[in-house]
Amino acid sequence: MTKTMYNPISTSDDAKELGLLPEEFEHIKQLLGRVPNFTELSIYSVMWSEHCSYKNSISWLKTLPRKGPHLLAEAGDENAGLVDIGDGLACAFKIESHNHPSAIEPYQGAATGVGGINRDIFTMGARPIAQLNSLRFGPIESEKTKWLVRGVVKGIGNYGNAFGIPTVGGEVFFDECYNTNPLVNAMSAGIVEVGKTVSAISTGVGNPVYIVGSATGKDGIHGAAFASKDISANSAEDLPSVQVGDPFTEKLLLEATLEVIATGAVVGMQDMGAAGIICSTSEMSAKGEHGMNIFLEKVPTRQANMQAWEILLSESQERMLIVVEKGKEKLVEAVFEKWDLNCAIIGEVTDSKRLNFFMNGELLADVPAESLVLGGGAPVYQREYSEPAYFAASKNFKIEQIEEPTNLQEIAHYLSGHPNLASKRWVYEQYDSMVGTVNMSTNAPSDAAIVNIKNTNRAIALTVDCNARYVQADPEQGTAIAVSEAARNITCSGGEPSAVTNCLNFGNPYNPHVYWQFVHAIKGMSKACEKFKTPVTGGNVSFYNQSSYDGPVFPTPTIGMLGILPDRNNRMTLDFKKAGDMIFLLGESVNDISSSEYLYSYHKVKNSPAPYFDLQEEYAVQEFVKALIKRKIVNSAHDVSDGGLFINLLESAIPRNLGFSIGTDFEIRKDAFLFGEAQSRIVVTVDEAHEEMFLELALDSELAVSCIGQVTEGEILVDDAPFGTVAEYKQTYNDALGAHLN
Repeated sequence: MTKTMYNPISTSDDAKELGLLPEEFEHIKQLLGRVPNFTELSIYSVMWSEHCSYKNSISWLKTLPRKGPHLLAEAGDENAGLVDIGDGLACAFKIESHNHPSAIEPYQGAATGVGGINRDIFTMGARPIAQLNSLRFGPIESEKTKWLVRGVVKGIGNYGNAFGIPTVGGEVFFDECYNTNPLVNAMSAGIVEVGKTVSAISTGVGNPVYIVGSATGKDGIHGAAFASKDISANSAEDLPSVQVGDPFTEKLLLEATLEVIATGAVVGMQDMGAAGIICSTSEMSAKGEHGMNIFLEKVPTRQANMQAWEILLSESQERMLIVVEKGKEKLVEAVFEKWDLNCAIIGEVTDSKRLNFFMNGELLADVPAESLVLGGGAPVYQREYSEPAYFAASKNFKIEQIEEPTNLQEIAHYLSGHPNLASKRWVYEQYDSMVGTVNMSTNAPSDAAIVNIKNTNRAIALTVDCNARYVQADPEQGTAIAVSEAARNITCSGGEPSAVTNCLNFGNPYNPHVYWQFVHAIKGMSKACEKFKTPVTGGNVSFYNQSSYDGPVFPTPTIGMLGILPDRNNRMTLDFKKAGDMIFLLGESVNDISSSEYLYSYHKVKNSPAPYFDLQEEYAVQEFVKALIKRKIVNSAHDVSDGGLFINLLESAIPRNLGFSIGTDFEIRKDAFLFGEAQSRIVVTVDEAHEEMFLELALDSELAVSCIGQVTEGEILVDDAPFGTVAEYKQTYNDALGAHLN
C-alpha cells in the first residue's frame, strides 16, 4: 500500500459547503491531529449531520422514559425497539421518516422509506409482519398535493405489496403548512424468538466484513446531508440524493438474512441506510470497540469507475453489512448464493478502534470510529428557544366568539366529507392488507390494528397517532394528547399499551420558536408515557421540515404505539352490532371547540388552544374501558377524537349500515357536544342483557358516564331532529378522498 493520501487537503470553505459548522471543522482537526483530507471531511459531514448524529436533539431525547417491565432493549441499544410479548416471543418495532426524499420524488422517496424501516426490523433477526404509515400533505385542492399523494401512496403500496408485508393501519392529514414539506413516516413491526436477535456490533479481530444484497450505485449519495437542511427552490437539484428501491431484492434479502442468522455464523449485522457504508462500519465498530480495514474496490458496484467517495457515501438500498465469525465464511456465502444475492468480503475487523478505507491499495481515510457516532464524539448541542407570540394569542380564544349555529345538519355533512375526517379508503385500497393472513382488522374495524401472532393465542395492537394542530396550539399538551390517543386506541381495541416509538417532525432547530416547540413536545411526551407506563424504545428525529416561503410545518411528533393482547379473543371492535343497543359516553362533556376540525375548517379560526385534556381523567377512563372489555360487557368501543362525537358515531354506524338516535347535553352547546374534540372520551354500546351490570360498574367507577341514546336501523336523529340516514353519509364519507384525487 502507498502512503496515506492527504491531498487534496480540505479547507474551511469545503467544510461549510458540506454543511459543517466552523467550530466542527476545528474539532475534526483536533480529533485527527491534522487537517482532514476531503474524503475524511465528507465522512464527518454525513456522520455529524442532524440525520445521523441527532446533535440538536439527543440531549432532550435522553430525558424520555426509557425503562419498562417488558423492554428487552432500551432506546438506542439496537436498530429498533424490542418488547417481550410473552410465549417466548418479542416484537421489534420502529418508525422513521422519509420526508425530504418524498418531497422531490414521492414514489421512490416513500418506497425506500418502507424498505428501510423493514430492514431495521429483519436486521435484528425479526420477521416483519405489519406496516403502518403516517402521511401529511398540503391542501388537497392543490395539483401539487395530488401529485405527491398519488406518488407516495403508489410508492408505499408497490413496495409493501411486492415485499409481502401487510399495511394494517395509518393516518392521512392535509394542511397548508405541509405544502412544501410533506411528511412520510413509515412504521414496521416484526416477531422474533427471545434470545435469537442479532446486534449491530463488530467484534473479533480478523473476522471478515461482508457487504451483501444489492450492488452499490450512485443513488442516495449525500442523502443524510440532504435530509439535514431546509427544502428550497433548488432542492430538485438534489434528486440524486434520493435512493431507488427494489422490493423483490428486499424480499430475497429478508429470507437470506433470517437464514444466515440461523447458521450461527453472524457476529453482528446492520442495515446500510443513511450514509451507507460509512455509517454501518462506524456504528458497528464503535459499539464493539473495534476497528475495521475496508477495501472499497471489493464492493460490488452497478456502475463502472465509481469514485471511492461515491462508494463510501452511497445510500443504495437493499444492502447489509455483516461481520462473520472467521472460519464460517462458506456457510454465509452458500446462503447468499442460494438466494442469488451479492456477498463479498470487503474488509476485516481490527483492534485499532479506527476505520481505514482503502482503494486499490491507497489509504483514503483514517478516522477513529467513536469520533463519528452518536454517543461518541459526535457533537451535542442545546439550542436556544423562546415562546412564539402565537402561543399567548391562542389563549385569547373563547367559544363565545363563535355564534352558536342552527344549521347542525349542514355542518355534519360538511365534516363527514372533509378529507381529514372522511374514509381513507382511496389510500388503503392500494395497499395489500391481507397478505400474510395476520391482519385481524380488515373486516372488523377497531381503533388500533390487531395483528395475529400465529401459533399462539396472542395478538399485538399497533397504531400511529398525532393531531399536529393540537401540538401547534400547545406542544406540551398536544404531544401528551398524541400519546394518550394512541393508548386510547389500543385500549378500545382490547389491548394493553406497552411501548412507544416516535417520529419527531419539526422545522429548523436553529429557529428558537421551532426549538421551543420541540422541547415542550418532549416534555409532554415524557409526562404521558410515564403515566401509561409506555417507555420510548427509539425512533427518529426529522428537523428542517420548512422552507423560506412556507415556513416550518406544524410540529408533528408522530407516536407509534405497541399494545399486547395476551388473549386475542378479547379484542374489541368499533362497529355498532345491532339496533337497540344502548349508547354510553364515558368521560366528561365539555363546552369546548378549540383546535377542532369544525373550528379550524368550517369557521376558519386558525389560532385557538389545544382541546380540553386531563391526563388523570384520561387514564381513569381507559382503565374502566379495559375492565368492561375483559368482562365482555360492551359490544363496541370507539374513542372520540378528530371530528368529535358525531364523526365517532358515524364511524361506528357505517360498517353495518346502522344508525343512531342521541340526545345532547342541555348544559353544553350543541356544536361543542357534537363536533368539539375535548379529549378523554370513549363511546361504548351495551345490549340489554348487560345494561344493569354496566350501570353498577359505572357507578362504582365515579367517572362521568352518560347514556346518550341507542343504535337504530339506519336513521340518524339528534334530539329527535332528523339528520338523514347512514346511507347518505356513507357515500359522502367513503368517496370524499377519491372525489378529490381521481
